[in-house]
This record gives sequence, structure tokens and C-alpha cells, in this order.
Amino acid sequence: MNTPSENGTPKPSSLSIALVGSGGSGVMTAGSLLLEAAGRAGLYGIMTRASGPQIRGGEGAALLRLSTRPVFCHSGHFDLLLAIDWLNADRFAGEIPLDEKSYLAGDDKIPDYFVQTGANIRDISFKQLSTQAPGLRPNMIALGLIGAAIGLPMEELEAVSTKLISKKGEDAVRASLAGLLLGASHTSLLDGIKQIGKNLDPRTENPPDLWNISGNEAAGLGAIRGGIRFVAAYPITPATEVLEWLAPSLERIGGVLVQAEDELASVNQLIGASFGGTPSLTATSGPGLALMTESIGLAVASETPIVVVNVMRGGPSTGIPTKSEQSDLNIAIYGLHGDAPHLVVAPLSVGDCLFTTQWAVHLAETLQTAAIVLSDQSMGQARSVIPQPANISFPTKRFIQSEAVENYQRYKTGGSGVSAMALPGLAGCQYTADGLEHNPRGTPSSRAEDHAQQLDKRHNKLVQHDYGEHWAQIEGEGEIAVITWGSSLAPVQEALHTLAKEGINIRLIAPRLLLPVQPERMAVALAGVETALVVEQSHGAQFFHYLRAFYAPQCELQSMALPGAVPIRPDDILKTIQKLREQK
Repeated sequence: MNTPSENGTPKPSSLSIALVGSGGSGVMTAGSLLLEAAGRAGLYGIMTRASGPQIRGGEGAALLRLSTRPVFCHSGHFDLLLAIDWLNADRFAGEIPLDEKSYLAGDDKIPDYFVQTGANIRDISFKQLSTQAPGLRPNMIALGLIGAAIGLPMEELEAVSTKLISKKGEDAVRASLAGLLLGASHTSLLDGIKQIGKNLDPRTENPPDLWNISGNEAAGLGAIRGGIRFVAAYPITPATEVLEWLAPSLERIGGVLVQAEDELASVNQLIGASFGGTPSLTATSGPGLALMTESIGLAVASETPIVVVNVMRGGPSTGIPTKSEQSDLNIAIYGLHGDAPHLVVAPLSVGDCLFTTQWAVHLAETLQTAAIVLSDQSMGQARSVIPQPANISFPTKRFIQSEAVENYQRYKTGGSGVSAMALPGLAGCQYTADGLEHNPRGTPSSRAEDHAQQLDKRHNKLVQHDYGEHWAQIEGEGEIAVITWGSSLAPVQEALHTLAKEGINIRLIAPRLLLPVQPERMAVALAGVETALVVEQSHGAQFFHYLRAFYAPQCELQSMALPGAVPIRPDDILKTIQKLREQK
């Protein structure tokens, strides 16, 4: 990503850095501190984590991109790969693209793969430097080197480091600050990175008001803003941080989080709490969602609102828990047995995890059904420095039966399809809320007419609702369109912005509402489009087949479906679009 300089030549406005090291080397800590210090200095950025499936320890990589303007994905090139040590670092080779313009900084045990990229090698042993004084940590030396090389104010690096390490005592703080200064004294090794750092130009005065947040934290905040006050869940990678953030946050506002014994128990606890009148949510990933599907059907049949945040990971089965993929689309759309209309929504960025989760709570409560939020590891565990998201409020209010009536019909048909829900204890308004089909009073029934009425009721209330402009993000014009969803939006947007600078206009359509489908709106969005490229991160092209099944667009559809664990990059999309344009 470039911006013009004063003499008209482009200058880089973003810098990509990878820190790698074995378990305990502190690369994730160093990366997090670097991102926080950059944000305090007015820079935008994103940090993703790469690690193996180990329960604890093991090699890891902190992948960062810092920029003078918002960035939401990594580019196709890393400027710097810095290694605390090289143990198993080649496992991340596919996630850290390097070339002759890149720099390698570390000791002389560089894996052959990285040497063969042609990157500029700078020999520095952080572990050896750490022996110069007691308590020095290699990761803090590395942090000082990078921070100083790109021009971050030392006071910002010291402030974020002190805040994190102060609980370990004054000696630890002094050693950490000494490590920062020691690293900063070696910036001559990274003259090329220093030049890019000058172009970044961190703001030392009046930096913008930016948020440093992960997608999982944003989803938690969206849940609370939406009104969630009860959470039951079983920890699972990569969704656990949603629960870790919600636990103390709910307690502060009088809510409750329960760690259930498994996913089956957690979803059933949600249904019970919601039946009692409390908006309820759980967070899980693919294996947990698979276990929950029967009870999600119970929520649909009993019209009890619940929200399930599913942070997708590589599958099937246990798959790759620490890598991202958009391959839970099919189970979210089709995974409930019987005709069980429900909501499926998908955030489009780290910041949008807040809005979309809040919207999901609103829709579930308003329409009295189950909502599945499809986030993924790429957004959920990424930390991003972003502009403060808008504080949008919804008129969320569950339709409650507030007073006793004769012949109360919990599942009354007609109208909008949303019927008044009595809370336990209201005299004369008791009803059966289970998975059996029922008549309008809630009495179990196997009569064909009752079944047909209730099927229509549950279906109509979703398809008749007006979801407004939130259903999708639509940008641009052109005879070629790109249709994408979820975290795949970020690299698509960057690719299309690059093309726009060259005068090439491509339309972008990114649905946020995946179920119920919106055929009329999609037809308007695709008007005039001759060819649409469908971009997604799944091996089976699930989103491509979803579009063909539900929307049957009149334009030609072409699929760009790439599986995890390597993320889709803007360069991949640019090359594919170029081929499409050459075919026209």
C-alpha cells in the first residue's frame, strides 16, 4: 500500500513484520506490545498469530502490519522477519512471504527455506545479547530494535512495557526497559527498515482516538451492547477469548457466565435462561457447533431466542484449531434437521464483529429464534488498531405477554408471525415449550394442519422481516463483481482499491446476512454485472454453491476457493481478476 511523496514518487505507508520463536520466547508478547505502542503513536495496524496445535508451548509467530491508514489484512510481502530463535520457524514459511527486498534478522542458524528467498540477512543473536546483564529478555531487546528502527517514540514502548510487566516487580521492569534500550542501540542493522519507518511517520502529537481490539473481544462487547446477560459455554479454540472477555465484563453489569461441562449442556442452559426472559449467548467453534445443532433446533421449534457465536477454524473434525477457514458455512445453513428456519449472520471485519454480534442479538430477540454468528480465527484472534466503531443502538425488545389473558396462545399464527411470549409465573399463561410440534396453545400435536401452520409461522416471521441495508456491504460499479463474505472481504477490498487507482472499476458485494436469503436485494446489487468472482476460504467452494443454490444469479459465476491455513492475500485476488478481464 503506497501513498505519493512530495516529489511524486510512491512511498510505502505500511510495514509488515514477522516475529518468530520457540515456546516461551515471548514473540506474542513482543508483537502485542509493538502493536499497542504503534496505536498510541497514531498508527493503524493488525496482528495475527500463527502457532501449531499444541495445548501449551511450541513455536509461534506474531505477524504484524502497521500503516498510516486502516489495514485489515496482511499483504503479499513481509519487510522484516525477526527471529528470537529459528526452532521450527520453517513451519510458518507459507504464511511469511519474503523476497529480495525483505530483511532477515536473527542468529546464523537460518533455515534454508528463508535463505533461498533472497532476503537480506542481518546476523544478530538476541539470546546472546540478553547475557549482557541479569534479567534481560531477548524479546524485549527485539522489541526495542524494531520500535526504534521504525521510529516509534521510546516513551510509548516504555509505557506499554511497564504497564504489562509492573506486576512482576520493579526489577523486572528495569530489566525490560534496559532490554528496550539495548535493542534500540542496534538499529544500524536495519537501515532499510529505518527508511520505511520514516515514511510511516508515527504521530507524536495529537494521535487519533484508536481502539486496540480483537474480533473476539469485539464480539463480546457487541453481545453486551445487544443486551446479553447470560452466557454458558465450554472453552474451545479459537472462541475461548470471547468467554474470557465476557466473564468479568458480565459480572460488572450483573450478568452471569457459566462454564458448562460440555457444548450440549451450554446450549441447553441458554435455552433455559432465555425461556426465563434473559437474553443468552454462547461461543464455540466447528466441533462444538456440530454438537449443538439438535438443541438449536429446539430453540427454533420452541421459538426461544438464543445466539451462538461460532468462530470457525480449519476442519473437518479437530482439523487445525489454530488456523482460519470459512468451512462451517454449510453446517450453519443446512445443519439443523427438519425445516428449521433460523438466522445466520457473518461479521466482515474485526470491528464489525461488534456490530454484527449486537445485530444478531437484536434479531434473535425480536424474531424469537436462534441466530448463528459466523466469525473465524482470522478475525477472532487478530488484534487490530482501528478507528473507534460507531455506537449503534437497536430498539431491541422481546415481545412479552405482560398480563394474564384467557385462552393464552403462545404460538398464535397470523400477523408478523412473532407471538407474545409469557415468562414463567404469569398466572393463566403457562405453556409447553419443547421440541414436539404443537398447536397455537403449545399443546403437542401431530395433526397435519397444526404442523403446516407452525412451519409457516416460523418461516414467515423471518422472511417478512425488513433487515434494511445491514444485509450486505456493497461498493463500486462495473460489469465484473466480486462476491465474498466474512474475513475474505479485507483482501478483496485491498485488491479492488489497487485496481481503482488504475481506473479499473469492480463491484463488491459482501453479504452480512446469510440466512434468510435476500434474493430481491441481491438481484439489485448484481444489476448490470456480467461476471462475478466468488472469493472464499474453503476447499469445497461452499459459498459459491450457496449462491448458486439460493440466488441463481443471471451473471456468470466463477469460483476462487482457497482452503486454510494460509490466508487469502490481495495479490491472489488481483491475479485472478486480471485473468477474468483478459477473458472478456
